[in-house]
Amino acid sequence: MTRHPDAPAAANPASAATAASPASIRNLYPRYPGYTPRRDGGLAAYETVLGRAGFSPVAGIDEAGRGACAGPLVVAAVVLDPASIRRMPGLADSKLLTPQAREDAYAEILRRAVDWHVVVIGADQIDAVGLHVCNVSGMRRAFAGLRCTPGYVLTDGFPVRGLGIPGLAVWKGDRVTASVAAASVLAKVSRDRMMRDLHERYPLYGFDRHKGYVTDDHVRALAEHGPSPVHRYSFVNVTRMAGQAKPANPAALPELTDPAEFTGPVDPAIAGPAGDLVTSGISPAGAPGDNERRMSS
Repeated sequence: MTRHPDAPAAANPASAATAASPASIRNLYPRYPGYTPRRDGGLAAYETVLGRAGFSPVAGIDEAGRGACAGPLVVAAVVLDPASIRRMPGLADSKLLTPQAREDAYAEILRRAVDWHVVVIGADQIDAVGLHVCNVSGMRRAFAGLRCTPGYVLTDGFPVRGLGIPGLAVWKGDRVTASVAAASVLAKVSRDRMMRDLHERYPLYGFDRHKGYVTDDHVRALAEHGPSPVHRYSFVNVTRMAGQAKPANPAALPELTDPAEFTGPVDPAIAGPAGDLVTSGISPAGAPGDNERRMSS
């Protein structure tokens, strides 16, 4: 049987296989030299290639205190220049650094950052609207508080919509990108200092040691004394202990307050959260209303 002259040519299986080959896919989605982060590029790899692509400056956002059952949630946004990143050899994920190394990195970040902004969300806010909602809202507020206008934003773990610029959620971002690592250090050091101050107010719980996270010592203190006003009553372990022991401080829980915000160059862990936020009497959770410091011009 002969094929009609006007009929379309039959598909060639060999050519179809060739069309779907990896080489053809690479042609459809080419990797442009200079615009792909290198595995050996260090923490500055993402910021460097994004800058080459015209997306500078790059902001990084991270939080501290998400897994704690007491104390505030602290969210930081940091903008670093790639040239400054290379001058900070001690920069790394805050969880991988010793306390002294974190303090050193913290001081270096405040000295070299193009811009930064810190948001402090008290335990009362977390109980009222939920941890994840506070986390996402805090990331948005930290980003919105930057004085400069970033061209791109990197977040740790999950994407944050509504920022108005392109962004990327990076798995283990605080170990991969310098901006997120810097935000993790800023948030962690600020929160640790707050928790040490809260220890002065509620010494029975050992906040200066475990920083509000669930440890054996913390569980024993909760069982013996019950929750304090700075514990997160939306957490199951705190709620369980609330009815089993007399609270160490029987005062009523503080009223719902707005997150506090701090913007460079003021040191958030000295000028605010380490002192005023705890001793002001507005909220022992570390969230005293509309307290915001702006970068001086």
